[in-house]
Amino acid sequence: MKGFIDDANYSVGLLDEGTNLGNVIDNYVYEHTLTGKNAFFVGDLGKIVKKHSQWQNVVAQIKPFYTVKCNSTPAVLEILAALGIGFACSSKNEMALLQELGVSPENIIYISPCKQVSQIKYAAKIGVNIMTCDSEIELKKIARNHPNAKVLLHIATEDTIGGEEGSMKFGTTLKNCRHLLECAKELDVQIIGVKFHVSSACKESQVYVHALSDARCVFDMAGEFGFTMNMLDIGGGFTGTEFQLEEVNHVISPLLDIYFPEGSGIKIISEPGSYYVSSAFTLAVNIIAKKVVENDKFSSGVGKTGSDEPAFMYYMNDGVYGSFASKLSEDLNTIPEVHKKYKEDEPLFTSSLWGPSCDELDQIVENCLLPELNVGDWLIFDNMGADSFHEPSAFNDFQRPAIYYMMSFSDWYEMQDAGITSDTMMKNFFFVPSCIQLSQEDSFSTEA
Repeated sequence: MKGFIDDANYSVGLLDEGTNLGNVIDNYVYEHTLTGKNAFFVGDLGKIVKKHSQWQNVVAQIKPFYTVKCNSTPAVLEILAALGIGFACSSKNEMALLQELGVSPENIIYISPCKQVSQIKYAAKIGVNIMTCDSEIELKKIARNHPNAKVLLHIATEDTIGGEEGSMKFGTTLKNCRHLLECAKELDVQIIGVKFHVSSACKESQVYVHALSDARCVFDMAGEFGFTMNMLDIGGGFTGTEFQLEEVNHVISPLLDIYFPEGSGIKIISEPGSYYVSSAFTLAVNIIAKKVVENDKFSSGVGKTGSDEPAFMYYMNDGVYGSFASKLSEDLNTIPEVHKKYKEDEPLFTSSLWGPSCDELDQIVENCLLPELNVGDWLIFDNMGADSFHEPSAFNDFQRPAIYYMMSFSDWYEMQDAGITSDTMMKNFFFVPSCIQLSQEDSFSTEA
């Protein structure tokens, strides 16, 4: 099974019972060790199917519109489309990608808060009509360039993260909504609903209470202007855990029953991104350089082992100018795992992990405890499916890691039971059965 980077004709390895993700990673570590030690991803598409089943079980009343910028690899988009999920796009390129995959424009919303005129025109051309707006300037751009636009007013929420304002960067105030509704009426722009967004970092359930109350106020306001409101977008902020999803549902479900009851004609949608894809991808990186430093260099971190013991700086062949780009704006949501086997009583040393650029910003893990590693050893990062697949920097001829897709037979049968088949729904999927049971020494290598 080969990993395809740009070609839409990728393969998906169907794993026999007894073969698991760890076996597949072992195989590709072995192959890459022989062929150049480039970083690579393994994507378990079955986990995306499971996430959707979880969504359906917990919040079936809310239709998900997947945030494409989170992970726009064709295999992910095709499987989500096959599951009947909608898509939330921030750019022309994302809309074009979905159009190539045959996604209906009715299943696409345009959510960029700052839209280029050319991209608004492109949305109009291909029939993507639903879009968000939070200012008079954006409203005027939409009025001039998209006569069939259906607009969701994006209202701000009041979540605070670490004492700082969270979602106030985008979204209009409740006070300003009346003015925007007046403008929309004058410009003959159709307002059909409201959007808000609560950050995943926000722990205050009251934020949803206030946001849904504000949304109801805007719906009532819009009714005064003669607008027919039929859509509420509760945004993203879903981390991927069933507990958090149930927690959010516990808060919003009774409020939706009060403010937007079933039978009212209001369609409830959301914009999950990392929820669907984060856990589905694992990244393997190789140690390309190593430095021994004095232990007191890490005195501010955890696990200081004493100044007489060394500490290590390891440089990997992927960093913030590649798959770890999100590390520049948020904390890493994964713990590195050493691929090679080591003894339980093997000493652990204070360590830091860096990308290949030698830039001070290219620090992936500031401080962790690891056994002593050597150049050529591999580290495994799970939960790497979100915000890891952007175009790489040209620095040091950085190569985008190959992606190897897999799915267990049980997950494939679950998809078939749901009426989803590769022949009718996923035109670019080529399922490759494997009859090889993997071990440490085996090589899982079926040609696509």
